[in-house]
Amino acid sequence: MENICNIKENVEIIRYEINETCAKAGRNPEDVLLMGVSKTKTAQDVEAAIKAGITLFGENRVQELVQKSEMFQKYNVPCHIIGSLQTNKVKYLPPLTDCIQSVDSLKLAKEIDKQYLKAGKSANILVEVNIGEEESKGGIQLETAYEFIHEISELQGIKVKGLMCVPPICEGDLVRKYFAQMYQLFVDIQSKNVDNVNMDILSMGMSDDYKYAIMEGSNLVRVGSKIFGKRNYNI
Repeated sequence: MENICNIKENVEIIRYEINETCAKAGRNPEDVLLMGVSKTKTAQDVEAAIKAGITLFGENRVQELVQKSEMFQKYNVPCHIIGSLQTNKVKYLPPLTDCIQSVDSLKLAKEIDKQYLKAGKSANILVEVNIGEEESKGGIQLETAYEFIHEISELQGIKVKGLMCVPPICEGDLVRKYFAQMYQLFVDIQSKNVDNVNMDILSMGMSDDYKYAIMEGSNLVRVGSKIFGKRNYNI
């Protein structure tokens, strides 16, 4: 019961902080979507978050999405895949999610196209940008992002809906610089009016930096530990 109460209180605090940050930025808080990242958390934790008002979830691993899919379907709440995705896992996704936030290669985009067309569907995808040019992280390089998006926009089984990033671990003005670069890319691609590309979603900001991301234009923040507490990697 204690953890369930904490989840409810945590969501209330985050909502307050989103509202406060939007006020500072001159933005409407209704334009910022709060995603609950339920990585390593139980279906019971997910249910508690739903009852606390979370309407969108993110999972890093396909296996966990499969395990919690009944809970998501029970409450009719969507769950996006936000972690690094192997091509051999894509075949499981069409009945479970309509959005894949971590597309970072032509090979992966083509496999998503193939599997969703086979299922008679199309996948909403975000292109992950390696904004900090870190070797340890996935993502398209900033300078090649437009070319990549233009190339995959021709695939019939996917719809490009925006961008996602995970910046380097840093604070304040440093992380805001990365978020500002992402927002500029988002706006630039939006202005080009490419067929099958709609820059609707700018997914950036997590538990430690979502307020900075909102200040720089994010409209979807992915919050895990600040909602659910520390992750349990032993499950």
